[in-house]
Amino acid sequence: MNKHYICYKITFVAAILCFGIGCTQGELGQNISGEYHNGVVVCAYPDAAKAGLEILKKGGNAVDAAVAVQFALAVTLPEAGNIGGGGFMVYRDAQGNTNTLDFREKAPQGASTNMYLDSAGNVIPDMSLYTHQASGIPGSVDGMIEAHKKYGRLKWAELVQPAIDLANNGFKITAHLANDLNSNHDVFIKANPGKNYLLKETDWKEGDLLIQKDLGNTLELIRDKERDGFYSGAVADKVVAEMQKGGGLITKADLQNYHAIWRKPITGKYKEYKIITMPPPSSGGIALVQLLKSVENYPLQRWGHNSDSTVQLVTEAERRVYADRSKYLGDPDFYDVPVDSLLDSAYIIKRMNSFSWSAATPSTSIQPGVFVGHESDQTTHYSIVDHHGNAVSITTTLNDSFGSKIFVAGAGFLLNNEMDDFSSKPGVPNMFGLVGGKANSIQPGKRMLSSMTPTIVEKNGKLFMVVGTPGGATIITSVFQTILNVVEFDKSMQQAVAAKRFHHQWLPDQIYVEKDALDTLTVADLEEKGYKIVVRGPIGRVDGILKTKWGYYQAGADPRGDDTAMGW
Repeated sequence: MNKHYICYKITFVAAILCFGIGCTQGELGQNISGEYHNGVVVCAYPDAAKAGLEILKKGGNAVDAAVAVQFALAVTLPEAGNIGGGGFMVYRDAQGNTNTLDFREKAPQGASTNMYLDSAGNVIPDMSLYTHQASGIPGSVDGMIEAHKKYGRLKWAELVQPAIDLANNGFKITAHLANDLNSNHDVFIKANPGKNYLLKETDWKEGDLLIQKDLGNTLELIRDKERDGFYSGAVADKVVAEMQKGGGLITKADLQNYHAIWRKPITGKYKEYKIITMPPPSSGGIALVQLLKSVENYPLQRWGHNSDSTVQLVTEAERRVYADRSKYLGDPDFYDVPVDSLLDSAYIIKRMNSFSWSAATPSTSIQPGVFVGHESDQTTHYSIVDHHGNAVSITTTLNDSFGSKIFVAGAGFLLNNEMDDFSSKPGVPNMFGLVGGKANSIQPGKRMLSSMTPTIVEKNGKLFMVVGTPGGATIITSVFQTILNVVEFDKSMQQAVAAKRFHHQWLPDQIYVEKDALDTLTVADLEEKGYKIVVRGPIGRVDGILKTKWGYYQAGADPRGDDTAMGW
């Protein structure tokens, strides 16, 4: 994924269904009516969607399908799908019970607060991005194992096998993937002397067969030995050897001591809807609920989608929420995140009372809020629903497109560069332009802050929507706007994910907009009020599933990428 998406946080909306424009329909998912009663998978690559649908058709549940999709994406979507990264899962079973799984990467024990600063205290360029020291301890494999152990139904080996087959036998690449591989050709050579992964003597083209034998061997060890196939033994030895070769920090002890954590979901209300989303160390859940509460009492439906009033209100809400994010959010195992204070309705309303309809609020005048009693101090997504109504929303990441660009020699997978998601120095932005402070400082064993926002929505106590996206700093606002597109602007799931988006994140003080997202009159009105409008490339790749009032599933696969929906 390009730098604008850098988090490719995979929304495992194992929503296996195809509906409307932008959905790719494989032979398993053909359904002219667009109505799916038995299950749906929506993810970032067609072969991975097919793998998930096959698991559902074999009697697997949403978590089984998610495991299959996750490993298949590690093969077919190397820029973001991964076993060398981490992510988050939001789960809701058919009875309404919910849970979240944090398999975010962690800082190695050898990490330190000032590890990316030079002797003068300045951040060393690219050290947290494109070196062996940029990698946190991977969590994806342990996350899938823990999810399967708690909720899975089919045998583990059966779920990993589709990815092994894709790696060993190869798969035909899309035009998007061919372009990504070609554009990174020289980078791969420079970052991986003596290695020959994802390289070809001539340019890659659509339809070429991509075979990854070393990755297939690694997946076979994970299939046969589960956790021990990755966090100890031959694969762990190769990871440590790679670290030692490049001056990295991850040790055998780091790998063996890594464990995913089950956490209590963040929940909130928006009108008749219940939002179930990810708690810290994801900032996404708190920020999403704050945003929804910030706009709840305004007549968005009357104003209309991407109207001047809607854009202004949403921008002012985003400005304040991202300011709070910069100070108060981090790993709750290391920092006391003031969750209740941030989600307090009175606090949120008070924050919104400070803006004027007549002029933009300069971000320099907005600081993180103050609460009584608080101390100062490429990503991809997939969504899945199964025959029984169990739902999974998963976002995973390597951070940048292709992570650190560094492969583990002999193991065939890419290392993440998630250490850049820590605050290397208070007030200094990361690659996404996000700033942070003490709450997100680097500490050994700590999980870095994330914007990933896998989310499930209920309506009147019943499953309503499964949604998520990659996109780095834009993840939160993309999920927020997609939900509004459905509940306020009456769009179908496919229309909601395809709709043009915009984004504001406090700093820098500008509204990023996709081309043609706003009409010229709206732009002129906003600029007259002092808003700076910056046109940029695609924002996010949302994958979502909507349960209609008639009881069938409607899928939305983002047309900005190779995202695919399959169902039956």
